[in-house]
Amino acid sequence: MREALGASIPSAGVACAFERQMLGRLTEDRAEGPFDPDSLTEDYEAGLRVGEMGGRGIFVRMRDEKGALVATREYFPDTLDAAIRQKARWIIGISLAGWDRLGWHGGASEWWMRIRDRRAALAALVLFAAYLSLLLWAALLVIGFFFAYTPPPYPRIIHALLLLNGGLMIWRAILRAIFAAHSYGWRHGIASIPRICIANLIAIMAARRAIFLYVRSLLGRPLTWDKTEHRFPELRSQE
Repeated sequence: MREALGASIPSAGVACAFERQMLGRLTEDRAEGPFDPDSLTEDYEAGLRVGEMGGRGIFVRMRDEKGALVATREYFPDTLDAAIRQKARWIIGISLAGWDRLGWHGGASEWWMRIRDRRAALAALVLFAAYLSLLLWAALLVIGFFFAYTPPPYPRIIHALLLLNGGLMIWRAILRAIFAAHSYGWRHGIASIPRICIANLIAIMAARRAIFLYVRSLLGRPLTWDKTEHRFPELRSQE
């Protein structure tokens, strides 16, 4: 979608490649190289800087001569603490500090994509409110069952919005399962649906940590690189 709209495409760490001439342009004003060591998401920023320089990024999906997908494979941190720290670093680097470092440039499509990139903290707040509302709704059902309490009916607009959002959520879960199954098999496709709740929990807790660390940085404490361990399928299978 970003490519079709002409917006900058963020680099994706080790899963990206740069033209040598563009790497040279990225180093023109930086003695430390094309990637800024002060950034928590230097690969993301490099992709946006390429766009600001007039360069173009593209998504490439290709297979090798054996038909295997050319991609970088690694496990996301498999403990709650490590996953929260990893995602919190991304939220700070892209959503919070990225706003300060990169600002807003380009046309409407670029602005729209940067809004999407930087919505993580707000999205986590919405997720928290949604889960809290779900718990309150369940509590009202229990109260109504035991104490003959009938909650007031929803207004029509709220009912329509609930149906719309429920339908979109189901549609997204189905697509998630289809694409996960296509790449990793039907077991992972099915498992991807309940993992949505786990991902949301990590997002909420990571946003809380990110906001806390970012506010501390505004008060004078510098941001630090919170490194997490990366494990790869081939290496893990040999352990």
